[in-house]
Amino acid sequence: MALFSSLTPVFIAIICVLIGVIMKKTNGEKEKRDTESKHPSRPWVDEDLKDGTDHPLEEEEGDEEWQGLEENVAHVPFTGERYSEAEMIKRSQTFYELLNKRRSVRFLSDEPVPREVIDNVIKTAGTSPSGAHTEPWTFVVVQNPDLKHKIREIVEEEEEINYKKRMGDRWVNDLKRLRTNWIKEYLDTAPYLILIFKQVYGRLPNGKKKTHYYNEISVSIACGILLAALQNAGLYTVTSTPLNCGPQLRVLLQRPANEKLLLLLPVGYPKKDATVPALTRKPLEDIMVVM
Repeated sequence: MALFSSLTPVFIAIICVLIGVIMKKTNGEKEKRDTESKHPSRPWVDEDLKDGTDHPLEEEEGDEEWQGLEENVAHVPFTGERYSEAEMIKRSQTFYELLNKRRSVRFLSDEPVPREVIDNVIKTAGTSPSGAHTEPWTFVVVQNPDLKHKIREIVEEEEEINYKKRMGDRWVNDLKRLRTNWIKEYLDTAPYLILIFKQVYGRLPNGKKKTHYYNEISVSIACGILLAALQNAGLYTVTSTPLNCGPQLRVLLQRPANEKLLLLLPVGYPKKDATVPALTRKPLEDIMVVM
């Protein structure tokens, strides 16, 4: 009896520990269920990420079948350009000075731009590297005035909602100093609109899906090269990410469901009275770390 009495506190402690573990596990499972059942509102997230309109897609889960690509790609000799150190420094400085003049211009002229220039800058963007050389991009060039105006109507309708409801006070206040709003006159006046779509996946001749690795990163790199090519040709643009417009614009432009809008670029010459914000860029020491 004395032995039982002496062990009683030990038993009580063990029971308390067990109860604590059980309660913690139960609460953890409840929190997990609650988290899974709740879909927190993130109004700033582009609804295009959920774009599933038209053409419901089969998932093909567990399909590990070889995609039918060539097993081996032939390699050919390569010799790159080689410059003297002095020439390298000169070329790099000249290219920097060219791109340092790049500005986002919202006041674009309706003056015509040679179509061949647009073809060339998009071919240049198409030289971009991509995951497994899948080239997951589609550049839609719009020059038809009626179609440009329909794009403007869609963008302005959604952008007004973005500014008033989705983006939040902090975002809107940060944009005030740049004097931007939901009115996008340049979508009508620019001679060309270039809409860049990322292909989330491709299709093989047999209809099966073709994986597009790192499709967003690949297309983003192509967009950067396109901006440099436009600057090199003496053309200007403003990078427009039409929040929540992707699905409507995709349908308007009759693009397939595997394509998602990433960027919209109005392209042309600046108006004679165009202005830009008096901004400066970070110095080298603020953007580069040498280890």
